[in-house]
Amino acid sequence: MLYRSLGRTGEKVSVLGFGCMRLPVIDERRDHIDIPLATQMVRYAIDHGVNYFDTAYSYHGSSLTEPGMSETFVGDVLGGCRDKVLIATKLPHWVVESRQDMDSILGGQLERLRTDRIDCYLLHGMNQESWAKLLGLGVLEFLEAAKADGRIRFAGFSYHDEPQHFAPIVDGYGWDFCQIQYNYMDTEYQAGAAGLAYAGDKNLGVVVMEPLKGGRLAGRVPEPVRALWDTSPVQRSPVEWALQFVWNDPRVTSLLSGMSTMEQVVDNVRMASKAEADSLGPEELTVIEKVRDAYRGLTVVDCTGCRYCLPCPQGIDIPSVFAALNNAALFDALELERESYNVEVMSGRSARASECVSCGQCEDACPQQLQVIEEMAKASGVLD
Repeated sequence: MLYRSLGRTGEKVSVLGFGCMRLPVIDERRDHIDIPLATQMVRYAIDHGVNYFDTAYSYHGSSLTEPGMSETFVGDVLGGCRDKVLIATKLPHWVVESRQDMDSILGGQLERLRTDRIDCYLLHGMNQESWAKLLGLGVLEFLEAAKADGRIRFAGFSYHDEPQHFAPIVDGYGWDFCQIQYNYMDTEYQAGAAGLAYAGDKNLGVVVMEPLKGGRLAGRVPEPVRALWDTSPVQRSPVEWALQFVWNDPRVTSLLSGMSTMEQVVDNVRMASKAEADSLGPEELTVIEKVRDAYRGLTVVDCTGCRYCLPCPQGIDIPSVFAALNNAALFDALELERESYNVEVMSGRSARASECVSCGQCEDACPQQLQVIEEMAKASGVLD
């Protein structure tokens, strides 16, 4: 296993982090973790050098507003090797209504994790609105107090918003690290490559989530993309291409993989042993660029995600709906996209595509002159 520094903390973190959001489950029930198999997977990872385990308040739960089973599992399985590993979990802003809630939630997390300290504590899913909300409730004072009394060691945040809102959050506190979505398809999405560079310049540790774009880059590969991979002077599996792209950037501390099978753990540990920064040559990087362009050429709706169409009077997050429609086609991932789409709806971040009333406001605003109403009807037929 290779290790990199977590920003200015000096802490050495394995380049492969174990994401505990997609653990194996029984009977396809998210709140029923297959404890024996998941335990075997975690122990294999630890035995092979993985020392970063990422969980969150609601992971493996039946509701976003109640604690899931992931934190409890992590606390149980890591109990005998606590000093060998770093535990990361997150403050769920969507259930926080007061400064007191923050302390109460953290206290419950410490109990479930069976520990007196959380190594890496993140504000979960920061965007412009949630950051402003937590600031108003005193989150910076909370973080300072929790660090001072030892309940948390390092403070960070995970990010889910447009690129321009990333830097103000980075500059809003003396963070130790951040967590961003980054992969070879999402270099301009959310924080993206620009955000990675900004965090690196600030000497923050950077933990990358979704290196496989939620598993999409590990699924069926379209023939035009496969043909491009075959032109590379170095042959890799689609998964290895995706992970090595992330590891290639020296500003990345670790990438999280949400592993659900022992085979995935074994394979990822093997790849992590070769995860050197700046190891991709010019020809390989060119192939990745061509693959990115090929995928984009297969899009169903030519939406650029500019968001000029928002706000929708019905509350539909139009770019997100079109992204789900495109991803379902590009990556042969219909069920995965339906699941992600339903999470967006249930969390209140978007209304359903079927709630479109054909008002036309979005079409008037669209610089690409897309037939949004027509495309939204298609999306509803696929996703709803």
